[in-house]
Amino acid sequence: NRYELLKRAGVRNIKEYNTKFIERRLNPEKGHRFLEYIVLVVDEFADLISAAGKEIELPIARLAQKARAIGIHLIIATQRPSTNVITGVIKANFPSRIAFRVVSMVDSRTILDQPGANQLIGRGDMLLMTGSDIIRAQCAFVDTPEVEKITDFIGRQKGYPDAMYLPEPPSEGNEEGLLSGDPGKLDPLFADAARLIVSQQQGSTSLIQRKFSIGYNRAGRIMDQLYAKGIVGPSEGSKARQVLITDLDALENFLRSIEQ
Repeated sequence: NRYELLKRAGVRNIKEYNTKFIERRLNPEKGHRFLEYIVLVVDEFADLISAAGKEIELPIARLAQKARAIGIHLIIATQRPSTNVITGVIKANFPSRIAFRVVSMVDSRTILDQPGANQLIGRGDMLLMTGSDIIRAQCAFVDTPEVEKITDFIGRQKGYPDAMYLPEPPSEGNEEGLLSGDPGKLDPLFADAARLIVSQQQGSTSLIQRKFSIGYNRAGRIMDQLYAKGIVGPSEGSKARQVLITDLDALENFLRSIEQ
C-alpha cells in the first residue's frame, strides 16, 4: 500500500518519499522501496461504461481523487463524448481535459463545459483545458516507424520482465468456495444472495455488494454462480440480469434440490 509507505516515512507525496529514499533515510529492510510512477490509460472509456456502468465509474473516480499523490495518474479517452460516458462524477475528478474536433456544440460542452471544440479544423487541432484556462494547441502526427522507435526506447529501459498481475483481494471473513480456489463449492452467501435477487427481481451485482457489504470480485463470483445454477440469465452489459425464478417458494424448492 503506497499510502501506508508514505505514512511510515512521514511524507506527503511520492516526490518527497523518493527523495528521502535516495538520500538513504528509509530502510529497505522495513519494506521501503523506490516508487515508480504509474500511468493508467483507458483507451475507450465508453466501452467500460457500457459493460459495467456505475460499478466501474466510481472506482475510476476514486483513483483519480486519491492516486495522484502516490504517483498513479489516469488518462481516459473516448470517441463518444456523451453525458452517459463523461458524467458529472468523472468531470469533477478530471480537471485537465483535451478535446479534438467534435461534431456538435453539445459534445464540446460535455468535455470542456463550453463551446469551441466544434469549431476546430481537425488534423490534430485541439483545445487543452487545465483548470479554468483553455489553450489551443496542435498535436503532432506520429507515424508507425516513430512509434516503433519510442516503444523500442521504452523497452530498453530497466523494468519488470513480465506483466504485473494484480493480487486477489483478501477474502471477507473465513469463507471458502470460489475464493479458496474450489470452483465446485458455492459461496456461503449463495443462498441468501439468491433470495435477495428473487425477492427484488433484480439481477444486480451491485445490489449483492451493498446488501452484504462485500467486494465487487466476490459479488461478481456469486452472480456467476447464480447464472450457472439457472437463477439469473446471462450478462446484458450494464443492465441488470433477468431473474429466471419468479417467487421465493420456487427458489426454496430449488435450493433444497441442489443441497441434496
